[in-house]
Amino acid sequence: MLELYRDVLPTLTELSRRGVRLAVVSDARPNLPGLHEGLGIRGYFEVYAISAVLGCEKPDPCMYRHASDSLGLDPAHCLFMDDTPALVTAATALGYAGLFLDREGTRGDVPSITSLTDLLPFV
Repeated sequence: MLELYRDVLPTLTELSRRGVRLAVVSDARPNLPGLHEGLGIRGYFEVYAISAVLGCEKPDPCMYRHASDSLGLDPAHCLFMDDTPALVTAATALGYAGLFLDREGTRGDVPSITSLTDLLPFV
């Protein structure tokens, strides 16, 4: 059974209140939106860039660009967050801002946060 971290719903709610538009960029199966629906968070995301649908995986630039292009945003106006530092680095090389979600506190070599609530000052 999938469960959300305690910081997910309050952070998504606050981002929505602020009018922040969200996309998911994931190396996942096509049923990810359905999984999100079951968790009650599907409505927070406008766009899904899913590797199984797009036929490529991160760090392929098409993954990142599908999300920003679908939102109608230039990469310079997007923040990419991931729990793998190398994928954040790949996004920043394409012109996106980036944050490493480092729930374990390992402190990678890219800017990091340890909780989703730490994201709020960046948006």
